[in-house]
Formats: sequence, structure tokens, C-alpha cells
Amino acid sequence: MEYIKLGNSDLKVSRLCLGCMSFGEADEGQYQWTLDYKQSEEIIQAAYAQGINFFDTSNNYSNGSSERFLGKAIKSFPRDQIVITTKCYFNEGKLSAEAIHREVLKSLKNLDTDYIDILILHRFDYDTPIEETLTALNKEVKMGHIRYYGASAMFGYQFANYCYSAKELGFQPFTTLQNHYNLIYREDERDLIPVAEQFGVSRTSFAPYAAGRLARRNFVTDSKRYELDSKEGTRYDKMEEYDQKIADRVYDIAEKYSTSMSNIALAWQFVKGVASPIIGITKQKYLDDTLNCFDIKLSAEDIAYLEELYVPHPINCNR
Repeated sequence: MEYIKLGNSDLKVSRLCLGCMSFGEADEGQYQWTLDYKQSEEIIQAAYAQGINFFDTSNNYSNGSSERFLGKAIKSFPRDQIVITTKCYFNEGKLSAEAIHREVLKSLKNLDTDYIDILILHRFDYDTPIEETLTALNKEVKMGHIRYYGASAMFGYQFANYCYSAKELGFQPFTTLQNHYNLIYREDERDLIPVAEQFGVSRTSFAPYAAGRLARRNFVTDSKRYELDSKEGTRYDKMEEYDQKIADRVYDIAEKYSTSMSNIALAWQFVKGVASPIIGITKQKYLDDTLNCFDIKLSAEDIAYLEELYVPHPINCNR
């Protein structure tokens, strides 16, 4: 496993982050496909054994049970050697001061921990003044509830406003940007990623496999998640005509290096400056395979071949 320091923080994390959206109690809505606690614990424990010390969850994943599963599964891990991120926004009050404080306390309880390493603003809040949100975050830092904060999917100008405002108010800078980024969705290269680079913010992209589209030959699958997740199951379908061609090229490069398509997708992320892609793993065999991604050194020709066919996509995951 390789490790990297995040932004201006003192957090040293594995270059693969285990996404915990797959863990939690199944519900009647988006999360009908998740793993139960025993299955979740097995994956989390195996990830830690292989050097992953970075875990990402959210207060809205499976109605908070993802946080509870994670907190219980990592209880035996040395707390100062792991990094936990969770999120706030898809809750009553979004990013208001009242909501942030309430949701942080709730997440601390769910995770059964004294502090959250990084609290991520899950989206941009159009209803709450930026200064109110940042002041609330700063208060949580001073109280010791969170150590750092980051942001997720939003427009570049919105993230820039957050970063500039934090500087003007004399608060700590943003540490991470968790944005939607992969070989078949690169719209953030236009403005959001340059903003992150300008402010020295580390990127921890989500969906590096594009919901499996970049990890298998068949663009559409009969997996339980594709069938039941109303959001993830259809996220890439509208651009299949164009994206399938890119996935085919990922397969070509995987054949060249005698590795899996998912490892090529991850190797590309590292070339593009991503600190720690967030991987959603539901089976041990997939976890074992990901460790090979560090052995792949893509050439400039490989990168050009993988990126050549990309066309602009509709903006995804902002509102």
C-alpha cells in the first residue's frame, strides 16, 4: 500500500479509500442492495489488513446505519492510525449552523468515536450563507468534534467561494475535494479540479470505476445494485453510445498490462493527480485485485489512447 498526506493537514492516508456506501441496513429506497453487518465487517477488516486506513461514509447512507456499521467494525483499530470521513447536507437544514452541529453529534454517536477526521460538505447549499456554514465548521473544529473539512460535488465557482471565504474569515483551509471523476465523466476538469489545485486541496474522487462500467466488458450488468439503486443504476446510461468505446479502450490497455480493467481505471486516477480514489468493494476478490493498481505505470501514449474519445457530458451530481 502507498500513502499520501492530504492537503494542508497532518493526515497520512492510504492511496485507496474504502467507500462505505455499500455497508448498511437495506431500506425501501436507494439502499436496497447493501451488505449486512457481518459481510460489511469482513470487507472493512480485510481492507485494513491490506493497509487501507482511509474510510469514507455519510450521515445519509442507509439512514445512518453505514456509519454505525463502520464504527463497530473499526472499534479494534488504533484510532490515531485511521482516517474517517463522513458528510453533511442530505438532512434537515442542509448546511445551516444548527444542522451541522446536530448532524456532527449524531455522526459521532453512530461512529462511536470522539472525533471525525474530515467532515465533507456533500453538496453546495443554496439556502444557507457561506459564512454561516464556515463559521459552524470552524466551531466544530474548535470543539474537537472534527479535525478538518472538505467538499464534494459542486460547481467550481461555488467551491472557490468556500475556499476564498475560509481564507478571509481566518479559518483553516479546505483539506479535500471529493468529486465525481473517472474516464467517462471528466467534466470537473473544466473548473472544479483547477480550483482544488489552486488552493492546494487534495482530491479523493468517487466512482473511479463509473459504477462498474470501467471494470467489466459488459457496459450493463444484472447486478443487484444496478437493478435496485435508482441513482447509480442509471447514472451513465444516457451516454452509453460514447462511453462504451472508452470502456473498450480500458479493456485494451488492461490486456496490454495483463491486469484488470479496474486497475487501469485506478492507475489513470493517479496519473491525473488524485490522492486517494474512493473504491466501493463488496467482495474480497475485488479488494485483493486492487492492490495491483500500484504496479501499473501508464505511458503518455496509454493516457492519450484512453482519453481520446471523450465527449462532453451533461453535468451530473450537483443539485
